[in-house]
Amino acid sequence: MSVEQLIVAFVLVAAVGFGVARTIRIIPQATAAIVERLGRYHRTLAPGLNMVVPFIDRIKDMIDLREQVVSFPPQPVITSDNLVVSIDTVIYFQVTNPKAATYEIANFLIGVEQLTVTTLRNVVGGMDLERTLTSREEINTELRGSLDEATGKWGIRVNRVELKSIDPPASIQDSMEKQMRADRDKRAAVLTAEGQRQAAILAAEGEQQAAVLRARGDAEAAVLRAQAEAEAQAMRAKGQADAIGMVFKAIHEGNPDQHLLAYQYLQTLPEIAKGDANKIWIVPSEMGKALESLGGLFTPPNPPARNPPATPDA
Repeated sequence: MSVEQLIVAFVLVAAVGFGVARTIRIIPQATAAIVERLGRYHRTLAPGLNMVVPFIDRIKDMIDLREQVVSFPPQPVITSDNLVVSIDTVIYFQVTNPKAATYEIANFLIGVEQLTVTTLRNVVGGMDLERTLTSREEINTELRGSLDEATGKWGIRVNRVELKSIDPPASIQDSMEKQMRADRDKRAAVLTAEGQRQAAILAAEGEQQAAVLRARGDAEAAVLRAQAEAEAQAMRAKGQADAIGMVFKAIHEGNPDQHLLAYQYLQTLPEIAKGDANKIWIVPSEMGKALESLGGLFTPPNPPARNPPATPDA
């Protein structure tokens, strides 16, 4: 084989290899390829092994079908009370129609960014600063609905919109911090006063309960002392009654005479006069009779009268 034939064979092999390489296309997972035939849209290649016509079909773009997260730089937005706030947004979107994303808009990332800015200004422009700071969920919902509706014709679905930060002017932040500090001081003072009030109420209730318990204890103690005193008096009375009964019984059984009773009466008189309060005491009228009876004990009996001597009869 001549050199010219070898060169021709090599060229043919190279052409065939180049044609095969241009015919077989491998598309990665979660990616779509837009194929144009003679300058017009032909089809969308799915992930995997695909065959195209070399030199006639051309792959225009490779579209990522995964959900994408784009953080846009902070944008100045004017609220309804003429305050400028800086809002940083994050967009979560996904390409659902590769053909529309390729042919309906030149650059869908720029389109989503600008649409987000304009929609955000429209939404926040109808709110004051306080509502803007406290209505993030409302702003997110309105932004997502507006963006999803506008980007639907681009083959893009907006899944979620998040406000990463809302920064008011420095002067407003300083005023808000002072207001928050004053509110916190006020709440602290109110809580302190309420705590002192509750403590005073609890202390008063405790003292009242203690006083009630002390009074109840004193009353019960007085009742118990009265009961004990009554029982003691009853027992003393019973003892005295028993003693009197025994004495009375002994006296009746002993059958005392008048002289013994008078002697016992005299022994009792010093006991009657012992008390410090006994300044004056009265001797009963029976005292004389008792003394006479007692004196009779020590007076010898009168001798029997002697008969006078008989006088002789004259």
